Amino acid sequence: MHTKTIKELSDLLQAKKISATELSKLFLDRIKASDLNAFLHVDETLTLQQAAAADQRIAAGDATILTGVPIAHKDIFVTRGWRSTAGSKMLENYVSPFDATVVENFNQAGMVTLGKLNCDEFAMGSSNENSYFGAVKNPWDKTAIPGGSSGGSAAAIAARLTPASTATDTGGSIRQPAALCGVTGIKPTYGRVSRFGMIAFASSLDQGGPIAKTAEDCGLLLNAMAGFDERDSTSIERAKEDFTRDLNVPLQGLKIGIPREYFGAGLSADVEQAVRAALAEYEKLGATLVDISLPKTELSIPTYYVIAPAEASSNLSRFDGVRYGFRAKDYTDLSDMYCKTRAQGFGDEVKRRILVGAYVLSHGYYDAYYLQAQKIRRLIAQDFQEAFKKCDVIMGPVAPTVAWDLGDKADDPIANYLADIFTLSTSLAGLPGMSIPCGFGQGEKNAKRPVGLQIIGNYFAEAKLLNVAHQYQQATDWHLRQPAE
Repeated sequence: MHTKTIKELSDLLQAKKISATELSKLFLDRIKASDLNAFLHVDETLTLQQAAAADQRIAAGDATILTGVPIAHKDIFVTRGWRSTAGSKMLENYVSPFDATVVENFNQAGMVTLGKLNCDEFAMGSSNENSYFGAVKNPWDKTAIPGGSSGGSAAAIAARLTPASTATDTGGSIRQPAALCGVTGIKPTYGRVSRFGMIAFASSLDQGGPIAKTAEDCGLLLNAMAGFDERDSTSIERAKEDFTRDLNVPLQGLKIGIPREYFGAGLSADVEQAVRAALAEYEKLGATLVDISLPKTELSIPTYYVIAPAEASSNLSRFDGVRYGFRAKDYTDLSDMYCKTRAQGFGDEVKRRILVGAYVLSHGYYDAYYLQAQKIRRLIAQDFQEAFKKCDVIMGPVAPTVAWDLGDKADDPIANYLADIFTLSTSLAGLPGMSIPCGFGQGEKNAKRPVGLQIIGNYFAEAKLLNVAHQYQQATDWHLRQPAE
């Protein structure tokens, strides 16, 4: 039962072949037996209350396609009842008095919350090693990182601890962990999914999205997740749509752009081979490969690591020990309380980004760094628009390598930053992108570590991306493979 897709589980629930309560208990038992550290907070009582309510809706004929299906939320989304920590000591015991819009939407659809998922502190990281609550292990190889910051979300799907999870993507934090854990994830167009109740990292980049087993599952989740929210000033007012509407459209005539910058130095041979094999499969499905260039790709890392820390330094200023969250015990005055609270409450990576952000926004440096980064961001977006004149979608690797060993890059933040080279530009441009499993690495160690194929679309092209991904998944079985129990 735990290996079934959301659509399969929904059919079983509607046919009353299993109850939401039975299904929730099955997944709760799997979570209890897991040693991946993917979950930060589980409350069986709350979960079973929601499951009982879902069973009542199904019995009354008032169910949606998602009613009774279990889901787990990245601990960046605030939740009433469950702790909302953002993976930080600063919010270790914080329980929100309200639900994030995303959580609210899934509750209204009748989904059953299994708990909260581990993540890098305040979503800052590429390996899930920055969590105050410890690193998440990759279920394919427990000596490897799962990717980040949504490492708990991706690992939980790969290990079949939940059939659905929420995640957020600021610079690749849905796509990269989905790739490294061999599951499917989509980052929608910026503004598609409400940021209300999403603990902020970089406001002009943060975007929520789903991670699941298949493209069809992601489409079903996105149907409930996306929509205009007047409580979020960055939310786009756009009519609701069915993101699964084009899943079965053939790919004959599809033009796939292949950026030459994504296949140069730094890309490991095993990742390139898996991605090239996936592209060959698309040609068999009727697509045509088109050579394109995204010349500003190499500038995406310095641009992102000016803009994102700048916004983080502003957003995280609210965590000062005054209103909520952690407060240092021993201090002499208000200023000392601020300093000690932030020194003790934030982890090293969060402090690093706050310091960088404060520096680039400071008097005398704003024009030299932050303003220039915003200008380059516009040029990066223009590169994509030029490319889309020649193709329908863009494809390439998600990450330059398969998952690395836990601790390998813990003392080298720059090496971690470089792992996001292929995902950052999509986020800076606000475009939708997704990752689907397309193979594994090579060699004794890497042969059981997954590779992801990145698919990038133009603004509001989520239905097209899901169609392209679904057709590939109908022709291959990478998305069906799962790690040993």
